[in-house]
Amino acid sequence: MSRFELVDTAPTPERAILVGVDWRSDGWPIERSLDELERLADTAGAGTVARLTQRLDRPVPKSYIGSGKVEELKGFVQRLDADVVIFDDDLSPSQQSYLERALGEPTKVIDRTALILDIFGLHARTREGRLQVQLAQLQYLLPRLRGMWSHLAKEQTRGGIGSRFGQGESQLEIDRRMIRNRIAQLRHELREVEKRRDVQSKKRNDSQTFRIALTGYTNAGKSSLLNQLCGPSVLAQDKLFATLDPTTRSLSLPGGRNVTITDTVGFIQKLPHGLVEAFKSTLSEVRDADLILRVVDISDADYPRHVDAVEHVLDEVGAADQPAVTVYNKIDRLDSSVVESLRRRDPRAVFFSAVTGEGKEELLNRIIHEASACDAPISCEIPYREGLLLSSIRTQGNILIEEYLEDRIRLVCKVPRHIAARVKPYVTE
Repeated sequence: MSRFELVDTAPTPERAILVGVDWRSDGWPIERSLDELERLADTAGAGTVARLTQRLDRPVPKSYIGSGKVEELKGFVQRLDADVVIFDDDLSPSQQSYLERALGEPTKVIDRTALILDIFGLHARTREGRLQVQLAQLQYLLPRLRGMWSHLAKEQTRGGIGSRFGQGESQLEIDRRMIRNRIAQLRHELREVEKRRDVQSKKRNDSQTFRIALTGYTNAGKSSLLNQLCGPSVLAQDKLFATLDPTTRSLSLPGGRNVTITDTVGFIQKLPHGLVEAFKSTLSEVRDADLILRVVDISDADYPRHVDAVEHVLDEVGAADQPAVTVYNKIDRLDSSVVESLRRRDPRAVFFSAVTGEGKEELLNRIIHEASACDAPISCEIPYREGLLLSSIRTQGNILIEEYLEDRIRLVCKVPRHIAARVKPYVTE
């Protein structure tokens, strides 16, 4: 009789050691920064087995952390059988190469940027998202090719007769050329995608639909907020960068006005500049929005620093001066007295829980107020035959008073100015 045994085919998580430097001029506490790095590692599928920290004024040019710390790190790697060492800051190509040689194979050495790029690669779903991530990855890889083919270079430079000709192009040069060509191709493809996005954006502009963009630190709860307002359909997980590709949903506000809400990629401290550059076409959704909802995880002790990190990226993409409302999310995790104290400190903000829905009515009212801030108030009597105009008022305006008469509807409403021009023949006051 045959017997079958179930075999666990799940991949074994890599064992990671985190390395951080406590810069005297940095406002981020090193332990907080490493906590975030550990969450990033977990999102990428690695388990943290140890942390190593060093206090410095500036990086050591050769090894980043100094020869003594490198030896200490090597001991950690050997004792804990670590697969990967992750640095909390960016390493230069030469520093990364030196550390890989010092720690020995097969241990990998990566930095925060490489880790974030890896996570983005896992979570990109749309064609545009994959193109953007691949572009950023190749731009990161290009300067790090040196040394990868050093064994071939040694074969070609032994000297002696016949060593100075016939070698042709080195593998390193071939790879560099291939990567540069691929980068050029990706940029061309992204420009084509951006053209299509511009056409779609123009159509939305022509429709005069009020557009809202969600921004915030990663894991601030943007996707959960979108699901709370529009109904569940967007992936929402307690993971960093759980959603990457932008999602646009339609929302019918109380009173009948329709708006769109776009959930965009989350930000993070030390966000790789290459990613910001690659995602500029996607982030144009933020720049072109009529209103930005800046979602903040108020339960996180580091939320002021998160706000600063988001402001920095918004400034980079030219969206720092857009009309915005701050939404403090996850108030369900705080004591009510703490929430009230925060309300007094920032009375213009909206306090919200995407889990319980508390604050939803306040948020919707704030959106209505912002959407109608530039609308013209009108009293009018519109004939029933003007069905298209009535539909435009219901979907794009805010009806305050509605009264049905024999052959017409009497309205007091606020509508966008382009609709106000069409209503003008029916104005009564």
